[in-house]
Amino acid sequence: MLELRRDAEIFRAEGRWFSARWHFSFDRYHDPANMGFGTLRVFNDDRLIPGAIWPMHPHRDIEALTYVVEGTFRHEDSLGNDGVLPAGSVQRMTLGSGALHSEQNASATEPMRFIQLWIMPAERGLTPACEQRVLETGDRADRLLEVFSPPGGPGVPVHQEARVFVASLSEGTSVGREVPRGFGHYLYLIGGAVELNGEKLAAGDAAKIGAEPRLDIRALEPSELITVEVQV
Repeated sequence: MLELRRDAEIFRAEGRWFSARWHFSFDRYHDPANMGFGTLRVFNDDRLIPGAIWPMHPHRDIEALTYVVEGTFRHEDSLGNDGVLPAGSVQRMTLGSGALHSEQNASATEPMRFIQLWIMPAERGLTPACEQRVLETGDRADRLLEVFSPPGGPGVPVHQEARVFVASLSEGTSVGREVPRGFGHYLYLIGGAVELNGEKLAAGDAAKIGAEPRLDIRALEPSELITVEVQV
């Protein structure tokens, strides 16, 4: 099963200091046909204007995963954590028993773009915690780089059987992954154009992929993508 979601079909949200694409039901957007994909509950592509601050807000019983696409991301939370992350970096915020956090544009002059996912954890009531990792563009060049993993994997650990991969592909490059039985992928093309298992995707398109034994991705032009592997 490969279900394409074209750029124009994905919900757009606009505010004075942000713009966003909400792939699944979130905040004022409600669509019974798009309540998540497996243990992936939220997938948001957010842009903040220079100096913008998403005020402190509470969550619980989610793994909030952030991938910085462009600009400089700043984080603060009620646990006393903070930090500034450049483009390409990742962060996991475990919001088990409850905590507050804030996403911010650390630059007063440049816009910032980040993708945030919510994965439903394997256990409720986990101790809140934050872990982040600075990554370089070269780390994901012409490969699927695993940036989030179950505990013991190469990526920042997530309290769930879930993995997130990112890639920066040059034109003509092909990458692939054998998909474990019982798992599927939600793939989002951040920029460029690719062929995914024989289907063409343009920038802003996404795909729900289930019961496919393998992902085969070929870049038709320089392309950036993120794909989330979860139980389905």
